Amino acid sequence: MTHPIWFVGAGPGDPELITVKGKRLLMEADRVVYTGSLVPETLLKDCLPHAGIHDSAPLNLEETHALLRDGYRAGKKVVRLHTGDPSLYGAIQEQMELLEKEGIPCEVVPGVSAAFAAAAALRQELTLPGVSQTVILTRMAGKTPVPEKEALSALAAHGATLVIYLSVQQMEKVVLELSCQYPLSTPVCVAYRVGWPDQKLVEGTLETIAARVREAGIRRQALIMVGDVFKARKEGLSRKSMLYDPSFHHGFRGKGSGSFPEEG
Repeated sequence: MTHPIWFVGAGPGDPELITVKGKRLLMEADRVVYTGSLVPETLLKDCLPHAGIHDSAPLNLEETHALLRDGYRAGKKVVRLHTGDPSLYGAIQEQMELLEKEGIPCEVVPGVSAAFAAAAALRQELTLPGVSQTVILTRMAGKTPVPEKEALSALAAHGATLVIYLSVQQMEKVVLELSCQYPLSTPVCVAYRVGWPDQKLVEGTLETIAARVREAGIRRQALIMVGDVFKARKEGLSRKSMLYDPSFHHGFRGKGSGSFPEEG
């Protein structure tokens, strides 16, 4: 029992968007407990032939914990495979607390979140000089409540780039709350199953997006991205960053355009 239990972020859906470390741990694991409703089974094809692979989708917390605990006590290398990055809406804290109470060590390997996979698919920065330097990751209240001070209408007051998880089924309500702060012309992108073969990217504005999402039949497994960064390229809103400006000097670029530190 020398191996900790590894919580591994599987990435958003593309099996090549798992980290090298996460892939290695999967290939070495004797037991894998994965979230079958969200993690593509193609990620499991390189697991060891003898590895026990368990889908946690139909299990409750205690049943999932038993698989992890019993695997560890049997001396197996155990991987708990989560979608995206496990630190975002991954419910790993409660799992790790149960393990820690029984003296079972665990470690976490980060993964690519759907927010960053969606930005990549759109070829879009979420922070742009002169437009937004802040990204807020949040969700609407549903079965899991959200603190009142974190209501969408309150967060929207910042005018930052908003990435809203687990809320597309309440698209009309999302639009209503955001419209209190953002103009109806504010661009919105809804990214459905980003990284999967059936990925959809639905673009619009606060005024049009709800109807477009209905037309696309999107009701789950999607995130909502809102902010002026999504129109900056078309409308020339952003300024160039200082990073590559010839007048901007730092430790790796001396004064004067084209001045480089000597090698060696």
